[in-house]
Amino acid sequence: MKNDLRIVFMGTPAFAVKSLETLVNKKMNIVGVVTAPDKQAGRGQIIQQSEVKKCALKNNLFLLQPTNLKDTSFITDLKLLNPELIIVVAFRMLPEIVWEMPVFGTINLHASLLPNYRGAAPINWALINGETETGVTTFYINKDIDTGNILLQQKIKIEPEDSAGDLHDRMMEIGADLIIKTVNDISENKCSPVEQKLMLNNNFKINTAPKINKEDCKINWNKGTSAIRNFIKGLSPYPGAYSELISPEHQKYFIKIYKSSVFAKQSNEEIGTILTDQKTFLNVATTDGLVGLQEVQLTGRKKMRIDEFLRGFPLKGTWKF
Repeated sequence: MKNDLRIVFMGTPAFAVKSLETLVNKKMNIVGVVTAPDKQAGRGQIIQQSEVKKCALKNNLFLLQPTNLKDTSFITDLKLLNPELIIVVAFRMLPEIVWEMPVFGTINLHASLLPNYRGAAPINWALINGETETGVTTFYINKDIDTGNILLQQKIKIEPEDSAGDLHDRMMEIGADLIIKTVNDISENKCSPVEQKLMLNNNFKINTAPKINKEDCKINWNKGTSAIRNFIKGLSPYPGAYSELISPEHQKYFIKIYKSSVFAKQSNEEIGTILTDQKTFLNVATTDGLVGLQEVQLTGRKKMRIDEFLRGFPLKGTWKF
């Protein structure tokens, strides 16, 4: 195995950090790291560094933080690094002048089994759609998003209780290992890239994974219990599924729901009606049963178990979602 391949790593959030750390631990030749510029966040508008930047600084890696990936100064700086391979994990879309630069190409780690779930939120959508299996994929970047030739894939079982957060953490670990295997194959000329179109047949339905916005996170209680629970799991812990909690006086409260259970028991109550003992449980009537809320967060309050919530916010009278 060659470890002298000149690698530039590109990434921003925590999901990318494990891959970068693993490359460093394997003594790969990281000649540069590209990440997002620092930004102000929070009430105090404190300058925040990306998780990848923190990792790069910790490991004394050369760092670039361009605001514009087409800027001539950035392109010049990147060329001076003479990258032979660029590795992208959770970063922005790259211009062609960047991804075509390395002699061994530019590879990306994607959190799905491509060509399924192309897009910005593959982990969320796999759970929302009730999948029982997903995976991670390394592939060559080209001009279209998530359509390049596939290098390696690793399947991952989705457990019944998995949230997006649980799956994110497992995929982060497995994806880092897949990056190492891919780099080794490339350096040893063992790659056999496969065109994504060759993996399709008439029976293969491609699901997409578009970015999830706040307005997409509202729970539709007119759906079935399983679909609602999958929706909650797919958005937990971020961005969080939410609903409007309506009091008997028609006052509205916004509440996020992070964990739930389902009951096949039918209810004669109107959809969205809350059934609770005001102490230990809170169930919501749906089209085919009840959804039991287990972990929630009212606006302005901390996340808490449903029994903790009910102690501080008793729901007397007829409340609804």
